[in-house]
Amino acid sequence: MTGTEIVTVEQLEAVIGTPGERAATKGRARLTADDRAWLAASPFCVVSTADADGRCDASPKGDPAGHLVHVVDDVTVALAERPGNRRADGYRNILANPHVGLLFLIPGRGDTLRINGRARLVTDDELLDAMAFGGKRPLLAMVVGIEEIFFHCSKAFLRSELWQPETWAPDATVPRRAVLARRHERDPRTLDELEAYYGPSYREGLY
Repeated sequence: MTGTEIVTVEQLEAVIGTPGERAATKGRARLTADDRAWLAASPFCVVSTADADGRCDASPKGDPAGHLVHVVDDVTVALAERPGNRRADGYRNILANPHVGLLFLIPGRGDTLRINGRARLVTDDELLDAMAFGGKRPLLAMVVGIEEIFFHCSKAFLRSELWQPETWAPDATVPRRAVLARRHERDPRTLDELEAYYGPSYREGLY
């Protein structure tokens, strides 16, 4: 790899420029009615965390719209932890470093909503009851105190054509999930068994 490495803010700004006043100052610290409407319509977000040494993790979270985010108040939101593989990489990071970044998506929308704040993990009965889905409570809740919230423009989604169905070819070049599990995850099951596991019945264990 050749080229000059960028190691200072001054070098970075010389290449990409500086934000205009509107972009630089658009962050706010409390939810607005529009923020609440966005969170209610979002079924998916990415949670970014880092451990005490700065090693990062980004984890997807999803629930039906209206059930992904529980708004506690104007400065606090909560996300549910549903059954999964129990690695809990992001949660382990939060125990060492509470800073989190959340990116909320609405299918078909190019713009996104970003929340930066501090997270804590709780098992409060009243909160978990409020976040139940299909009669099942989450295992725990990640409660985030909002430090900054703002809407982000759609250029990344326009460039990627993410929401353009005519560009979709999910199995064209990447092996199926069962094949990936067999190749990379030391799964002892046969390919047929894995195909059955990741088949239609996989949805039965979501909650």
